[in-house]
Amino acid sequence: MILPTKHITEHEALIGAGGLVLEEISKPVSLSHLWENVKSSSSVQTYERFILTLDMLHIVGAIEIEESMIVRIKK
Repeated sequence: MILPTKHITEHEALIGAGGLVLEEISKPVSLSHLWENVKSSSSVQTYERFILTLDMLHIVGAIEIEESMIVRIKK
């Protein structure tokens, strides 16, 4: 579910949704605004999957929460 496998394409894996979400975070953005921007994508599909994607991005250190805004970490 997180990484693509023989039976799960990159498009269906959370890592694919994570790439899409990261593209939308060029500057600090609110959770609701980010959801509005990505909810029509077939990679994200549902709010539950959106939250799982954000959790994964936070765990790998790609995003942080600062003053109620989601911020992309640039290394």
